Amino acid sequence: MRTLRRVLSPAGADAGRSPWSRPLAVVGAVVIVLWVLVALAAPLLAPHDPNAQDFARLQPPGGDNLLGTDGLGRDVLSRILYGTRITLPLAVLLVVLATTVGTVLGAVAGYFGRWADTVVMRLADLVFAFPGIILAMAAAAALGPGLRNAVLALTVVMWPSYARVVRSMLLGLREAEFVSATRLLGASARRTLVVDLRPNVAGPVLVLAALEVGNAVLLLSGLSFLGLGAQPPDAEWGAMVSEGARNFDAWWIGVFPGLAILTVVLAFNFLGDTLRDALDPRTARALGGTP
Repeated sequence: MRTLRRVLSPAGADAGRSPWSRPLAVVGAVVIVLWVLVALAAPLLAPHDPNAQDFARLQPPGGDNLLGTDGLGRDVLSRILYGTRITLPLAVLLVVLATTVGTVLGAVAGYFGRWADTVVMRLADLVFAFPGIILAMAAAAALGPGLRNAVLALTVVMWPSYARVVRSMLLGLREAEFVSATRLLGASARRTLVVDLRPNVAGPVLVLAALEVGNAVLLLSGLSFLGLGAQPPDAEWGAMVSEGARNFDAWWIGVFPGLAILTVVLAFNFLGDTLRDALDPRTARALGGTP
C-alpha cells in the first residue's frame, strides 16, 4: 500500500524540475545499468567457478578470494556476480507477471464494474488482509521450494497493487466523452480498453512496476533466505545471506550479498520516484508538456 500511495501521490515541490536533475535519480540509473552489465559479463568477471568447492573454507576477504570464501570454500565474489543472473531476471519476470495479471483484472473491474468489480476487489482485499511475506511463505510452502514456485507465490501477493491502480483510473475514465464516443461508434470493449484507455493508465503502471522491482528482489531474497526459494547450489543472493546467518563469525558471507541486495533495491526506488515525477500530469504541464 505504501508503494501504491507513492505512485498516486503528486510530485510536489519537485514538479518544476527536470526529473533527471535529481542526483539520486542519476545514481539509481547508473547502479542499475552497472548491475545489468555485471549480469551479462559475469562469466568474464568472476575469478572462480561459483560452485567450485575448496578446502580453504571460511577464508576472510583477501588474497585469491577478494571477498572471502563460504562454508564450502566457494568464492563469495564469484557467487555474487553470478547471482545477478538469477536475482535480477527473476525479479523482472515476477514484476511482469504481476503487472500482467493485475492490469487485466483491474481493467475488467474498472471498466465493467458490477459483479466483476466486486469479485476482483474482494480477491484483492483478501490478499491485502495478510502481510505480503507471510502470504508468500504460505503459498511457496504449499507449492514446494524452488525459484519457479517462489515467483508464482509472489505473483499472487503482488498483483492486487496493479489492479487497484488500473481500476481507480478506469473508474474515472470509463464515462469520459471520448470513451462514450467510441461506444457510440460500435467499438468493442476490448478495442476501447487496449486502444483508447491503455495509454492513460500506462504511466502509473510503469512507475509502480519500476518501484516494485526492488520489492521483488527483497521478497525473492526473503523466500530464498527462508529456504523456500533458491536451492543449493544456486548462487542466489538471499540464499547466500542465509548461509551467512548460519556462519555468524564469517561476516563476509552474508554482508556482501546483503549489500548487493541493498544497492539494487535503492536504485530501483530512486528510479521509480523519478519516473513518477516525470509522468505525473502536473509535472508534465510544469515542464511545458501537454496534460
